[in-house]
Amino acid sequence: MSSIDHKEIENFSKDSSHWWDENGPFKPLHRLNPVRVGYIRDQICAHFGRDPRQIRPLEGLSILDVGCGGGLMCEPLARLGASVTGVDADQNAISVAKEHAQNEGLEIKYQASAVEDLAQQYDVVLALEIIEHVNNSAAFVDNISSRANADGLCVFSTINRNPKSYALGIIAAEYLLRWVPQGTHSWKKFVKPSELAKHMRQSGLKPIDMKGMIFDPLRGEFRLSERDIEVNYFVCACKEATL
Repeated sequence: MSSIDHKEIENFSKDSSHWWDENGPFKPLHRLNPVRVGYIRDQICAHFGRDPRQIRPLEGLSILDVGCGGGLMCEPLARLGASVTGVDADQNAISVAKEHAQNEGLEIKYQASAVEDLAQQYDVVLALEIIEHVNNSAAFVDNISSRANADGLCVFSTINRNPKSYALGIIAAEYLLRWVPQGTHSWKKFVKPSELAKHMRQSGLKPIDMKGMIFDPLRGEFRLSERDIEVNYFVCACKEATL
């Protein structure tokens, strides 16, 4: 079942040329990226028995980044040694990602397609800040699970659905601080951790780690939180058979 929301694709496509502008419409993702990279690296290394202190700890592992946009996550993972594939339904974003990777001398496979159109399986499948933009979250999680190897890892990051996330993720981020263009998010499509965990279990995945991601206004940066998952959060899961 397709989970693509074409209105969402059109909304992002108009800004695709600005993916690598750190002060542009994707500024929040640039701020999130150091935390995202660190969390994902550490989770992968823990799962596959790697040393995260190595220069290229992800050497030999295949990673699929679903909804990769301009490649903000693909490039650091490639530098950490992984064989990275990025897919996005936005052809404009894929064109930007390909050009940027080429300019950086990085070998990353990019493809303009939906996750359900892929046949290959991967050691790690990422779905970062994307499930809140799809049509059918249950079908999307099932497609993500299907792309992971039998001993693979799936990592999601998204936004919780509650009054606090509406105040910070919509009112503050879009209208007051103007971190992202107005209309970027629909609060009704935010996903509660309990809902995401339910979708995972129905798709043969077992949640193994959950962390919050909070903004520190004093430092002007994001950091992980063991307890606060009221707005942004990660969930890491593996196939049931591997437990």
